[in-house]
Amino acid sequence: MSAVEPILGQSVGYGILCGAGAVFALGMTLVSIGLSRYFAEKQTSEMFMTAKHSVRTGLTASAVVSSWTIAATLLTSTNYGYQFGVSGPYWYGAGASVQILLFSVAAIELKRKAPNAHTFLEVVKIRYGAPAHIVLSLYSLVFQVIQSVNLLVGGSGLFANVTGMSSDAACFLFPLGVIVYTLFGGMKATFLTDWVHSVTIYMIMLVSIFTVYTTSSLVGSPARLWELLTEAAHLHAVEGNADGSYLTMKSQQGGYVGLIFIGSGFSAAVDSQLFQKAIAADPVATLPGYLLGGTCWFAIPFVLASTYGLTAAAVEHLPSFPTYPNRMSAREVATGMALPYAATTILGRGGAIAILLMVFMAVTSAMSSETMATAGLLTYDFYHAYINPNATGKQLIRFSHSVVVLFGLIIAAIACGFNHAGFSVNYLTTCIGIIVDSAIVPMACTIMWSKQSKAAVILAPLLSSAAGLAAWLGIAYTKYGAVTLTTTSENLPLAIGNVVAVVAPTVLVPLITYIKPEHFDFNRFREIKTADDANHGVARASSVISAEQEATLVASHYDDNRLRRARNWAATASVALTLCFLVLWPLPMYGSGYACVDLCFFESVFSKGFFTGWVVVCFLFAIYASGTITLLPLIEGRKSIVRFVFEVVLQRPVPGESALSEGVELDTPGSQDDGITATVGKEGEKVQIRAS
Repeated sequence: MSAVEPILGQSVGYGILCGAGAVFALGMTLVSIGLSRYFAEKQTSEMFMTAKHSVRTGLTASAVVSSWTIAATLLTSTNYGYQFGVSGPYWYGAGASVQILLFSVAAIELKRKAPNAHTFLEVVKIRYGAPAHIVLSLYSLVFQVIQSVNLLVGGSGLFANVTGMSSDAACFLFPLGVIVYTLFGGMKATFLTDWVHSVTIYMIMLVSIFTVYTTSSLVGSPARLWELLTEAAHLHAVEGNADGSYLTMKSQQGGYVGLIFIGSGFSAAVDSQLFQKAIAADPVATLPGYLLGGTCWFAIPFVLASTYGLTAAAVEHLPSFPTYPNRMSAREVATGMALPYAATTILGRGGAIAILLMVFMAVTSAMSSETMATAGLLTYDFYHAYINPNATGKQLIRFSHSVVVLFGLIIAAIACGFNHAGFSVNYLTTCIGIIVDSAIVPMACTIMWSKQSKAAVILAPLLSSAAGLAAWLGIAYTKYGAVTLTTTSENLPLAIGNVVAVVAPTVLVPLITYIKPEHFDFNRFREIKTADDANHGVARASSVISAEQEATLVASHYDDNRLRRARNWAATASVALTLCFLVLWPLPMYGSGYACVDLCFFESVFSKGFFTGWVVVCFLFAIYASGTITLLPLIEGRKSIVRFVFEVVLQRPVPGESALSEGVELDTPGSQDDGITATVGKEGEKVQIRAS
C-alpha cells in the first residue's frame, strides 16, 4: 500500500471498475448485435477469430496502439521520467516502438503466404510438425499469461493505492466486462473497443499536456518546469546523469532503459495476438496500419511521461505534492504512483480520476486482445490441431467461448497471488523479455527463410532462454551478492539478460540450421482452409456466385506482387524509422551533447530554450497521434456509420439507397470502396456483383 492516505475513496474505484466495465460490455454487445442484424456480420468462427480479414487501416493502427498500451506503458514510463529525467520517457518509447515497425514486415509476409491462417502457430505446425509447434505455442502461451497477469497486477495495484479498494477485488473486476463483450463480439469487438479506449487515452493525454505546460498555476510553461527541474537536481541529483541533471540525454540509467525495452519490447512479437491483429487486417491495411500504429504509440510514453514524470520530479519538493515533505518511497515508485501523484498535484482529484480511467482503458483493452489471442491459440493450436481436427465452425466457437471465460478467471487468480508475493508492474514488464525473446528469430524465420531447420526451431529458443536467464541471475548475484526481487530488478542485470535472450538465437539458428538445412515450399501454407461455417446460418457471397468465383475474387485481393511491394516498403520504412528512433535522434545527444537550435556549441544539459523545443516536439507528437487514431477510423468507416445511424437509430433507409432490411451488402475479405461487392436481395436473389 501507499505510504500516504488514498487520494480517492473506495467507492470511486469500485464505481469505475463496475460502471465503466458494464457500459463497455453492454455497449459492445449491442453494437455486435446491430452488426449481426443489419450488416450480416454473423458470429461464425471465422468472424470471431479473424473478423473475416477485413479490418481497415485506421482500426488496425488503433488496435496496435491499444495492444501495446498496457498499464506499464503509462506507469513505468512515467516512473522513468521521474527517476532519470528526459532520457527515461524517450528511451522507453523508442525502445518499445521499433518492434511494431519491424513487425510490419513479418505481418505482410504472413498475409502473403498464408492468407487463410487463423493464428501464426498454424503455420508453424504445417512447416515443422508437432514438436516445434508445441515449443513455440508454449512460448506464446507463457507470454500471454505473464502479460495478462502483468496487466492485472499493474491495474489492481494502482486502483488499490489510489482508492484504497481491495487489489484482489480489482483483479477479478477488470476481466468481467472484457469477458462479456469478447464473447459477443469476438475479434471485431476487440478492434472497436481498442479504438474507443485509445481515443480516451489520447484525449486525457492532450488535456494533461496542455494543462501542465500552459495553464497550471504550479508549472504553466516549459521554462518554469525547466527551473523546477534544475532546482530538483540541486536537491537530489540523478546518479549517472550529466551534472546530476534531469534535463539531459546523457544518462547511464536512461541508456539501460533503452536496452531493456529493446529486449522486452521484442517479447511482444512472440505474442500471438499481434499476429492475430495482422491476420484480421485487410491486406492493403497491414503496412500503413502497423507503421501508423508504431509511430502513434511512441507518443503515449514519450508525451505522457515527459509531462507527468518530469512534473513529479519537479514538484515533489513542493507542499502540494501528496508525499510532502518526504520523497516517494521505493514501493510507491515500483507500483507506479508517480503518475497519479503528479496528476493530482496539477489537476486535483479530477486528475486522479482521469488516470484511473486511462489505466482502466489500457488494462481492459489489452486484456481483451490477450484473451482473444489465447482463445485462438488454444482453439486452433490445441483443440483443432490435436483433439478434434474435423471440428465444425460451431464446435470451434463453442470451445473459444469456454476459453474466454476460463482464461479471465484463471488470470485473475494468478494476479492475486503475484500481488501478495510482492511482484510489481515494473518487475514483470522488464523481465518478460528474458523469458520469451529467444523465440523471436525462429518465429520470424518460419515465414521468411525457407532453409531454417526443425532442430533450430526447437533447440535455439530453449538454449537461448537458458542463457538469458543465466546472464540475468548471474549478473544480479555477482554485482549485488544475492538473487532477490530487489537485485534482479536492477537495470544492469535486466539489460544484459534481455540482450542475451534476443541476440543468442541470431547465432544459434543459423549454426544449427546449416548442420542440416531444409528447403521448404512456402506454397504449402495455402493448405490452411477457412473453418466450416456452412451450418451457421450465415448469408454468404457464395449464395450469389459459385465457390470458384468467390475464391478467384478473394485471391485477386491477395495479389502476390502487390503484397511483395508492400513488404519491401515495410522493410525500408521500418529500418529507416528504427534508425531514426535508436540512432539518429538519441545517440548524438547521448554521446557528445547536442547542438542548440539557436547557438553553435555543444552541451550536455538542456538549456531553457532547447527544453522548450523538446516540449514543442512532445506537442507535435501528441497532436499527430491523437488526430490519426481518432479521425482515420471515422473517415474510413463513414459510409457504414451513416448507414448504421439511419437504419438502426432512425429506422429509415439512407437517402438514395434501399433499406438494409431489403438488401444486405456483403464485403468479401479485404474489400473496400475499390474492392469486391456482392449484394443479396430480400428473397436471396442476385442483385449486384462487382469486382475490380
